[in-house]
Amino acid sequence: MSNSSKPSLLIARAIFPEVIARLQNNFTLELNQEDCIFSPTELAQRLQGKFGMLCTSSARIDATLLAACPELRIVSSIAVGYDNIDLHACQHFGVMATNAPDVLSETTADYAWALLMAAARRVTEAEHFLRAGQWQKWSYDFFLGAEIHGTCLGILGMGRIGQAIARRASGFGMRVIYHNRQRLTPEQEAAAHGASYVEKERLLQEADHLMLALPYSPEVHHIIGAPELALMKPSATLCNIARGGIVDDTALIAALREGRLAAAGLDVFENEPRLNPDFLQLKNVVLSPHIASATRQTRLAMVNTAANNLIAAARGERPPQLLVV
Repeated sequence: MSNSSKPSLLIARAIFPEVIARLQNNFTLELNQEDCIFSPTELAQRLQGKFGMLCTSSARIDATLLAACPELRIVSSIAVGYDNIDLHACQHFGVMATNAPDVLSETTADYAWALLMAAARRVTEAEHFLRAGQWQKWSYDFFLGAEIHGTCLGILGMGRIGQAIARRASGFGMRVIYHNRQRLTPEQEAAAHGASYVEKERLLQEADHLMLALPYSPEVHHIIGAPELALMKPSATLCNIARGGIVDDTALIAALREGRLAAAGLDVFENEPRLNPDFLQLKNVVLSPHIASATRQTRLAMVNTAANNLIAAARGERPPQLLVV
């Protein structure tokens, strides 16, 4: 296949060189290894004449963009979440949209536990104390945290990642409760450490540690706000590895500041990366910059999944992770 016969592809963010080499066999590429974040106008300009795009969740795919890019046929995201993609607009303009499910579930669940344990046991606060040279002696009430073993883990959102989080609770002897749009099958509940379905209000009231693992949509915007936080135990912790916007960050900051919630572990934020600066003034919150899937193996698998979808589309085949035609 000559270069002139290859479809043109925009790689909208920096990716692994080995995946670039794979894609070069099938496409003429426009790269962005400088990893610039394109404005909507610049993205539309760069997509002129392009068959497809490989992107992350930083690219907003909406009707305005698609109307300006009549030759575009596929948008392939390396992320599992696709709240940045207007699927109705894609369907209207005949643009395929794909994501990268499955490959990051276990790694993200690992990180969810890292956040939970760090928040519950005050790891970040204690490290800052030590680094500041404040450690002079031991005392019986020195950085008392919350128990994890034998407590109640509540999971809001029980898809692949939520179920992977629940399986890990078996080693801690935890009772697992969950709320989800659809109840799991008895077999799935048994596999998820005997997880029990409860209504959302009971989930909030009973969980010693609440884990948020649901996809973002306008329907779940601020599903955890001031009224929901008021239902939680003052001794509870909350961890969010899902998406910003699920939690009302302002309400969460107030609950943490006022002692109405013991601690939080957050990997995602509203308006990230421009998170609310008030988080930085709190000692009882563990913060990380959206890195729950950040191992080399998993990120490489995510990008290769996106590449597989693009290559299938270029060959006239159905992409394996097709969201909409």
